[in-house]
Parts: sequence; structure tokens; C-alpha cells
Amino acid sequence: MIQIYNSLTRKKEIFTPITPGQIRMYVCGMTVYDYCHLGHARVMVVFDMVVRYLRARGNKVTYIRNITDIDDKIINRARENGEDINALTARFIQAMNEDAAALGVIPPDQEPRATVHMPQIRDMIARLVERGFAYAAKNQDVYYRVRKFEPYGALSGKTLDELKIGARVEVDEDKDDPLDFVLWKAAKPGEPQWDSSWGPGRPGWHIECSAMSNACLGSHFDIHGGGMDLKFPHHENEIAQSEAATGQKFVNTWMHVGFVRLNEEKMSKSLGNFFTVREVLKKFEPEVVRYFILGSHYRSPLDYSDENLQGAKSALTRLYLVLKDLPVAEEGGAAAAYDAKFQSAMDDDFNTPGALAVLFELARDINKLREDNGAAAAAPLGAALRRMGGVLGLLQSDPQAFLRSGADGGLTDAQIEALIARRAEARKNRNWAESDRLRDELKAQGVILEDTAGQTSWRRQ
Repeated sequence: MIQIYNSLTRKKEIFTPITPGQIRMYVCGMTVYDYCHLGHARVMVVFDMVVRYLRARGNKVTYIRNITDIDDKIINRARENGEDINALTARFIQAMNEDAAALGVIPPDQEPRATVHMPQIRDMIARLVERGFAYAAKNQDVYYRVRKFEPYGALSGKTLDELKIGARVEVDEDKDDPLDFVLWKAAKPGEPQWDSSWGPGRPGWHIECSAMSNACLGSHFDIHGGGMDLKFPHHENEIAQSEAATGQKFVNTWMHVGFVRLNEEKMSKSLGNFFTVREVLKKFEPEVVRYFILGSHYRSPLDYSDENLQGAKSALTRLYLVLKDLPVAEEGGAAAAYDAKFQSAMDDDFNTPGALAVLFELARDINKLREDNGAAAAAPLGAALRRMGGVLGLLQSDPQAFLRSGADGGLTDAQIEALIARRAEARKNRNWAESDRLRDELKAQGVILEDTAGQTSWRRQ
């Protein structure tokens, strides 16, 4: 049985879908005012892995990942750029989808946008006001009454007294209590606005996800996920809003992805210490970045460095070298033992490092079988390696294509082939010094040559 660490209960629990065989999952997506950084990439890849595995285990998964397309950051960035807000968000939605596709992330089943769900947002706020959990202030903002929701703080582990110490009230706010948070912001000159019974304005960030998840998955669903930084206040506020509005439990299992760190400090746009996905992909192939992300458990911190990414590339290269030149074959029964180990790792809170260890065990045995009995004998296990890798979104490329792929810069394939041809001519003329010089020149450019049976093949380091 699958066990998942539930952030709400702070322990691993046996995962039991509300409806057997059907899983509904919502993940907080991007606020689209800039390019995705590696922290965003980690969230996308992790939950893509979760969906792939749950489906591989025979479940029907409905996966929702929202887009926040109206927010203070978006308004401010559009103003700075002198750009129309819709043009800004459209540009970065396209960029986000391109980055996700490069990393092998399967599109979610639905990708709701806040601006398209304004009726649902207004309806949920109206229900909260009607039930006494929200109120319209003098400044025409609408606030949520935090103290009225008794379980508040259960997800984050924070008490109301602790929260009150850090609470601040802006000059233009008319809250009844410093802890209250905004559901509807009254319109300001020059900002996008929608009509409502409280006056023109726009939604607060937290209410958007409550309304969109409710619209797409209903008032009670299986899994809600996002980055660790969203646990408080965003997800805490989602619980308060949703359960107060519907009178039902909101989510059974909460999953939070650990931070990506640079020099042991959280990578974020606010700190200015981030790398965009596009910057990283100029130096490393997309599948290498995906392997790097899955090489650590999703709840643990992930330390970014070129050295760690190079290590991921070396590891992935070893797996592709095992698959290189294996003929296509059907799997045999010998894969069952590896499947059991792989499933055991993944059932334990999606332990991808453990699952990858099983792939390397399988790869080692494939090499031994090929050495002892030939490539045809090893091919059925090679098919199993590719299938299990596919559950993680890995090992689906042609091995030769991957081994010859490289990031921006360096020699082109044509330049490499030309140097290999010159080396072959030198070898034909028994000019070993020139042959060695050309091999060393290629190695210095990150190209490894392999001479077998009178032929030379090559790959990039």
C-alpha cells in the first residue's frame, strides 16, 4: 500500500482515495509574472512524478494545477514594463508551458486561471460573509475572520498568539483583527477590477485557489500539493476559507516539496538568488535537470550547484550506456524482482532515490548478463529498465541521441565527425601521434571516443 507523508498530521499515512481507484489532486501553480526558476521546476517535476506513479499503479488521476494570473506582483511588473497585463501573463504562461514540456512534465488535466473563475470566487466570498466568517470593511475590502475558524494553525503548527505577535496592519486597512486576511480588494485607480456586491475590486491570492479547486474537484478531495513556502499562510488560509464555506473537510492529504537551496539558502525571486529554468538548460540537458530533481527525496532540501548537476548527468549517462545497442525485446519474468523493489521504494512516500538505486542494480545485472550471454539475452531486462525509468519520466530518449546531446556551446556533431574522420586517416597511415592528439583534442572538448571492431563511436561527457 502507498504511504504518503501528510503535512497536516506530520506523519506517513496509508493513502486511501476517497473513491477507490480514483484520485483527485490539486497543486498550486505559478504566479505568471516572470520565468520559472528551479524551485518552480522542482514542484512541477515532483508532482508529475507523483501522477505518473499513481497512474502506473492503476489509478485514474484527475490532476489540476492552477495559474494565478491576477496578483499584486503581476500588476506591479506590468506597470514597470509598461505592458498590458493580459499580454504579460500570456507571455509567461507560454514560457512556463515551454519549460514544463522541456522537463518532460505531462500537462495537467485542467489548468484553471483565476481571472476565468471570478464568479466562483465571488460566490465563495459571499458564502463566507453570509456564514459570519468574513466581513466587508469600511474601505470596501472584504476580510476573513481568522479567530472564528477554531482549527486555524493546524497545518502550520502555529498558534493564534504566535501569529498575533507577527501580525501587521497596513495604514489603509480597516481590519477588525490584525490576524484577518483579505478576500476581496477594493479597486484602486489603474488596476484591473471586477464588479461585486461589495464594490469593484479583485480577489486576494488565497481565495483564488479555494474557489478553483472547489470548481474543478469539489469541496473534498484527496491530495493538495505545493512548495514548502506555501504551507503558511497560503495553504493554511485555503483550509480556513474552504471548510468555513462548505462545512466539509477540505483535503485528506497535504504534500509539500522542499526548497531548492543555493549556498544553503532558499532559492527565491524575493532574495534574488535564483536561476531560471532557461538559464540552467543552457548548461545542462533537460533530462539531466529532471534526474537531478528526482535524485533527492521530494521533502528534503535540494542543493543547487554545477557539480551536483554534473553528477546527475554522469549517473544518467551510465544508465543510457547500459541501454545503448540493446535490441528491442519484450520483457521477461526476470524483471519481477526488480519491480517489487522499485514499487516498495515508491510506495514509501515516493522515495525516488530508492527507486533510482533499483534502476542501477538492474543496470549492473544487465551489463553482467550482456557480458556473459550477449546483448539479445540482456534485452528483456533492458526493456524493464526503460519501463521503470518511464514511471519517473526518465530513459525515454534514444540512447545514442542522449549520449550525443549537449547543452549550448562546444563542438557541433559535424565538427566532431570531421575530427574523427581525420583521426581515422591518421590511424590508417599509422600516424599514432596525430591520432592521439586528435583524441585528446576531442576529450578536451568533452567528447569521448570508443574504438570497437574497427569502428569509432562517440559520446559527450
